[in-house]
Amino acid sequence: MQNLFDLHDKVVVITGGTGVLGSKMSEYLAEQGAKIAILARNIANGEALVSSIHKQGGTAIFLQADVLNQAQLETNARKIIDTFGHIDVLINGAGGNMPGATISPDKTIFDLNIDDFRKVVDLNLMGTVIPTMVFAKEMVKQQQGSIINISSESALRPLTRVVGYGAAKAAVTNFTKYLSIELATKFGQGFRVNAMAPGFFLTEQNRTLLTNPDGSYTDRAKTIIAHTPFGRFGEAEELLGTLHWLASDASKFVTGTLTIIDGGFDAFAI
Repeated sequence: MQNLFDLHDKVVVITGGTGVLGSKMSEYLAEQGAKIAILARNIANGEALVSSIHKQGGTAIFLQADVLNQAQLETNARKIIDTFGHIDVLINGAGGNMPGATISPDKTIFDLNIDDFRKVVDLNLMGTVIPTMVFAKEMVKQQQGSIINISSESALRPLTRVVGYGAAKAAVTNFTKYLSIELATKFGQGFRVNAMAPGFFLTEQNRTLLTNPDGSYTDRAKTIIAHTPFGRFGEAEELLGTLHWLASDASKFVTGTLTIIDGGFDAFAI
């Protein structure tokens, strides 16, 4: 019987592939037999990750990329096609936040730095739209592909502080649903577009918000955990099952969805 979860020889492009979550995704998919094209800005981190994957017997290449630079991404796409021949999966994992796009308890909306807000929206939203335009065009040539966008818990409800990031990720979720219809109706049923919404995972992006210098939890972290039925933060590995499902043929009739991976935070009520 066919293994619907088989990822051998699938070509996966992942932006933001050297981050805490992106690295785990890249390593895992390579372990499952996929060929990985890792896109990120930091060359040293990218090359180190590729070297690690090669040592484990996996196949990966690194390409320096700014997800807001369409010309650079188009060059990257040609290199990926030259190397692997096609693209099966795109994971839009690049994203981030900036202090000026947040509002701390001692500030108000009128203290918001509009330039930082705009940069955060550009990075998270346009940093999803532009790579999609570039790499989905290659998928159309082969009449199939799976796009996996990384949304966020902050897209589901207006979490305090992260106003810019939350607005951008809400837009990513909306774009996911729009694109699922756009590709399927105009290019056929071979195209799937879905999103994952991680809850709270400790990353370099949020570490200073959630932990003190001594490693103990901040008040914000304690509040989050108090509202998470599982009573803890997520581990990066706990995203991989959903990722595998969406990247594989096991989700062949699944498109336009948002899968929440948050230990029950979104469902919590008192």
